[in-house]
Amino acid sequence: MTAATQPLDMAPDAFHAGEQALQARVGVRERMAAAGPMLLRDHMPDQHRELFEKLPTLLLAALDAAGQPWATMVAGAPGFVHTPDMRRMQINVQPGAADPVLARLASGSPVGVLGLEPHTRRRNRMNGRVAAFNNEGIAIDVVQSFGNCPKYIQAREPLALAPSQALPPHPSAPQPLGPALDAATLALLARSDTLFIASASAARPGLARSDGVDISHRGGEPGFVQVAQTEQGITLSMPDYPGNQFFNTLGNLAQHPLAGLLFVDYDSGGLLHVAAETELLWDATACAPWPGALRVLRFKVLEGLWRPHALPLRWTAPVAAPQFRVMRERAAVTAL
Repeated sequence: MTAATQPLDMAPDAFHAGEQALQARVGVRERMAAAGPMLLRDHMPDQHRELFEKLPTLLLAALDAAGQPWATMVAGAPGFVHTPDMRRMQINVQPGAADPVLARLASGSPVGVLGLEPHTRRRNRMNGRVAAFNNEGIAIDVVQSFGNCPKYIQAREPLALAPSQALPPHPSAPQPLGPALDAATLALLARSDTLFIASASAARPGLARSDGVDISHRGGEPGFVQVAQTEQGITLSMPDYPGNQFFNTLGNLAQHPLAGLLFVDYDSGGLLHVAAETELLWDATACAPWPGALRVLRFKVLEGLWRPHALPLRWTAPVAAPQFRVMRERAAVTAL
């Protein structure tokens, strides 16, 4: 019997063992097993293709030779992302040593893709494998394609730079920070309301439908990422709020507890890339600082890379996601 003719209960699972374990822990495994094959597609629906093709930015994730995930944002005029058909994406970007993702992508590499339109709060994910990467751009074959809801997205609109804001002809050199970070990047963390997480099912993902590299969005009120500095280094803590219960990111981290974090300086176009080791905390005490949080993700910073003026865009002031106000109000009522 071929995979195409297998009944649903014999079909390859859309979720790997790490995702399944977390789904079972919260009591949704049976429901996700039934829904997964319908929600995690092997192609991009037309509405996803429409979104990708009008975006001026795209989030990407890849692994380095040691299996460390990295995340980045690339930019171009709308249309720089093209989907010639529902199983192929073409991105008009060039290889570049300064970018920790573009420097590591090659034919056959697993890659995570997130298309996010922040002012409408639309977002779609596509995880695949690089078919080619050369001076004509990146061609990616789809492995998994799925949508995400608009929850927790701080709405802001990207704006092209005015002539008076033109970037220098030669981009500023990346600044390796090591595990300590510096005052400027710590200040960025302290005011951030958005980050992106790159994760992978393994240091070297296999070829199964559920294997690969992923990049996801996380949002919160400014300062939702808490920073702790000790003699042992820097740790970052952030809430994990209720989501779609796929557990793509957390399932990956359960199997391969390394993450690549990306923070965008929406005022300057700078990018902060952070490599980290992760821990997932479930106890109520850990969750207490964040009303509505179900779990806490803790990151031990392994390495940081700051890329000033990496993007030719600036963004409008954010409009807060409504979920945070609702969670504060519920917490206040509970506390009475």
